[in-house]
Amino acid sequence: MKLKCIAIDDEPLALKQVVSYIDKTPFLELVFQSNSALKVLEVIGNNEIDLVFLDIQMPDLTGIEFARLMNKDIKIIFTTAYQQFALEGFKVEAVDYLLKPFNYEEFLNAAGKALKYFELVFQAENNVKTSENYLFVKADYKIRKINFDDIQFIEGLKDYVRIYIENEKPIMSLINMKLLDQKLPSDKFMRVHRSYIVNLEKINVIERNRIIFGDKYIPVSDGYKDEFQNFINQRFL
Repeated sequence: MKLKCIAIDDEPLALKQVVSYIDKTPFLELVFQSNSALKVLEVIGNNEIDLVFLDIQMPDLTGIEFARLMNKDIKIIFTTAYQQFALEGFKVEAVDYLLKPFNYEEFLNAAGKALKYFELVFQAENNVKTSENYLFVKADYKIRKINFDDIQFIEGLKDYVRIYIENEKPIMSLINMKLLDQKLPSDKFMRVHRSYIVNLEKINVIERNRIIFGDKYIPVSDGYKDEFQNFINQRFL
């Protein structure tokens, strides 16, 4: 597996160092380099990019601002001389944070974390197969068939999901939530939170923007509230 990369830094020497490190790393492929985050926006829009090595302190658009504009499927490794930005990096879900000056060993360790993430995503894509009325998932070293009608809701847990089924224990599987959301039929399932997908036909009780399944309370977050409310309004008497 090779990760397609972009390097962004307004300091020429720092940019040159990152580019040289990318070139000597077998699983990285440099697609573009720039001293300006603004110049990169168009490149990202026209290319499949996996990873960005991104300086935080830049004059036109800071690394944090740039990260907020990017597709969340693109992962970030921040490179900066300012340790106080580590928390901001965490908020935009950066893979890692390289404090300047850093050596190749530190760079390789951070890049390795990104590689591991994408390997997990690739594995997850092969862990689920869907049909018209059911899906197959890999769980506990077995392949399980799960009927859509039996699913109550699905909970995302970082790299895994927990599928809640009526009258059974939840099933854990290494699946990406975004991928699963795309594969499930939209007329039956809806994502109502970053960490939850619900079976619309199983909803019986809603209380204060929460969907109740027994002793489980599923929050409906602001980003999904309008779509969910529209679903309710269409069926409200």
